[in-house]
Formats: sequence, structure tokens, C-alpha cells
Amino acid sequence: MLKENEINIGDTHTATLVEDLKRTQIVQYAGASGDYNPLHTDEIFTTQIAGYPSVFAHGMLSMGLTGTMLTDYVGDGTLMKYGVRFTNQVWPGDTLKSTATIVDIRDQDGERVVDLEVVTTNQNEVPVVTGNATAKIES
Repeated sequence: MLKENEINIGDTHTATLVEDLKRTQIVQYAGASGDYNPLHTDEIFTTQIAGYPSVFAHGMLSMGLTGTMLTDYVGDGTLMKYGVRFTNQVWPGDTLKSTATIVDIRDQDGERVVDLEVVTTNQNEVPVVTGNATAKIES
């Protein structure tokens, strides 16, 4: 758990989420989530019918990887709010890095909390996920 006396507005935490995302990981996520949309699993459908260059990762896979970075940073059981926007597709072979930036430290319902801005980028530094989160902190 983050401690208020150890953090400041503007502090950042960065982590690599995945290096060289494999198609196998995308298909495994399809199995785990039950989302078998062919855009994520069927190369022929995706390229020849839908017109994309390749299959691509589920948005929720990118969100989940980003969420893991957040919970690793703020601590288990402290995340109170987490929301994202999917801004670009994630392709096989991508390397994803995520950064959480502290934008506020405040009181909420009698608890001390930290508000975070989150950005996940690919190897070309193109944002693929943007969002925000709120977590409890130790005062």
C-alpha cells in the first residue's frame, strides 16, 4: 500500500507489461474470457474479410495488463476505481509499457486516496490505453 509520506503529486511509476506479445497469449485470453471474436483469433477472417493487417489483442487484455501494473504499484485491495479508454490497437509483436502518474492526494469518504492518470504505450510510444484510477493510501 502506498504511504502518503512517501509519495507526491507528479510522481510516476512505470512498468513493462509485455515484451513481444504473442498470438498465443491473445488466443489464451480469448479462452479465459470467453471472447472468441474472430478479429482476435482468426487470421484469415481478420485480414481477408475485415481488412485488418492481422489479428489484434482484446481491449480488455490491454486493460487487464495495465490493471496489473496498477495493483502492483498501489497494493492489493486498495484500488477503488479504474477506468480506461482504448486509443489504439495492440498487435502481435507489440511491447507494452505503462505509466501511472499521481495527479492528486485527497480525502474521500473519510479515507486518504490517490488519483492516478494511466497511459499504456506500445514500442513506438503510441498510447494504446489511457485512463485513471483511485486507490486508498496509508496516511
